[in-house]
Amino acid sequence: MEASSSLWSGVNSGIVLSLLAVVWTMLWQGLQGLQLQHFFGRHSRRLSRRLAAALDPYLTVTIAEYDGGRMRRSDAYKEAQAYLQRATREARGGVRHLKAEPDRDPDRLVLSMGDNEEVADEFRGATVWWLAYTAQPREDAGGPSYFWGRASRAERRFYRLCFLERDRDLILGEYLPHVRREGRAVMVKNRQRKLFTNISGDSWDSDGFWSGGSSWSHVVFEHPKTFATLAMDPAKKKEIMDDLDAFRGGKDYYARVGKAWKRGYLLYGPPGTGKSTMIAAMANYLDYDVYDIELTSVRTNTDLRKLFIETTSKSIIVIEDIDCSLDLTGKRKKKKESAEGDGESKDGGDKKDGAEAASKEEEKEDKSASKVTLSGVLNFIDGLWSACGGERIIVFTTNHVEKLDPALIRRGRMDKHIEMSYCCFESFRFLARVYLDVDAHPLFDAVASLLREADMTPADVAENLTPKGPGEDADSCLAALVEALQKAKEKALAKKAKEEALAAKKARGKAKEAAAAEEADGDDE
Repeated sequence: MEASSSLWSGVNSGIVLSLLAVVWTMLWQGLQGLQLQHFFGRHSRRLSRRLAAALDPYLTVTIAEYDGGRMRRSDAYKEAQAYLQRATREARGGVRHLKAEPDRDPDRLVLSMGDNEEVADEFRGATVWWLAYTAQPREDAGGPSYFWGRASRAERRFYRLCFLERDRDLILGEYLPHVRREGRAVMVKNRQRKLFTNISGDSWDSDGFWSGGSSWSHVVFEHPKTFATLAMDPAKKKEIMDDLDAFRGGKDYYARVGKAWKRGYLLYGPPGTGKSTMIAAMANYLDYDVYDIELTSVRTNTDLRKLFIETTSKSIIVIEDIDCSLDLTGKRKKKKESAEGDGESKDGGDKKDGAEAASKEEEKEDKSASKVTLSGVLNFIDGLWSACGGERIIVFTTNHVEKLDPALIRRGRMDKHIEMSYCCFESFRFLARVYLDVDAHPLFDAVASLLREADMTPADVAENLTPKGPGEDADSCLAALVEALQKAKEKALAKKAKEEALAAKKARGKAKEAAAAEEADGDDE
């Protein structure tokens, strides 16, 4: 009996131990699922932050020069830079190293902090400190280059704002919005309109981030042309000005209809009819910057997109002579086929050598030529990226509108088509008033008659109306214009007579061929 009891007790003990082992295993697995190391790690970090706050009661806010993937310059950075100009100039700011840029006033300079300089500012009893500094890119960075390969490694610039933790709500809630508002006001006050042109070169760093090196170079825009001095039919000029006014004040309208705040203008007409001066007048009227894109130096569609991203609002983006800038209509293919046909017409070794030479030359041209396509230009005008920013005007100019692909100039892309034609009598009267200060003259009737029979651009009319020496006056200038118009008329008549004679000759030739064919048919019968 005692033996069986001892045996039963041993079995019970074994069962209990097995149960405890199973429970412990389950409990241990559950504790591992809780990841206690992370739990204790979080608590230790919280304690560390509280200890650091007790020892260092300062908070910081860092404003980088470029947003996100460094594709465009940060508005907040530019506004902070503008806001700090006042504190930088004041002696009590303590800034010893300054950077200077030209101001709108030619006798003044716009000053900003140099690297590693600090300036203090006060806001409603709270004191803050601004530090300007740069960060060098990593020297060991060998990551993939997502866009342009290994590019320039530009320094990355920052502003760091430092303030006491007790002022946190005041600084984050009121001071930073105040900085941005005041900075924008300073930027508007100091703004100089600029004329930009694109420069070739890589602008992405070895990490695939935007390097900070802009693809645009600029000068101050100082073109004197305005609508007040633009030779054009007054009614047409007013129509254009009204259209520009509607665009400038159309922010709410474009948002309501769901369109990007941009508008396309196509300026077309013979050379010398004032397409470039029209752009200058538009820029001066709207007070916009001008971005003049040299399309042949843009290597790829992605480059073109990058250029657009870097443009600012309140700007006119211009591509002049777009029919000559790139082959957007398949002419490259025709040229290639023509070259192949020329090669096939040759015999033996000359044919082979010629084909190889043509192939090498074509490969060399392809490497240096722009790869921008019609699709890339269309996306540039009204693709998804065209909605980045707002208040932009896109202007194309051409001497031969018939050469452009209809998809490029349809409404919605080039919304308004403006023909820049030869000088009419109303434009002549305007030029005479501007250049000679005359509103009427006995030679006006002769000029009006000749302008109906001869084509002359406003540029040529203006040149003839410009006094060339101290003895020249309205009489001599108008007489010179009449003489030039008479010569243009004679030249036009001679050209027309030549064309008619050539057409008549071709007609006679065709008639002779037809008669010969009929005679041959009669002989066969």
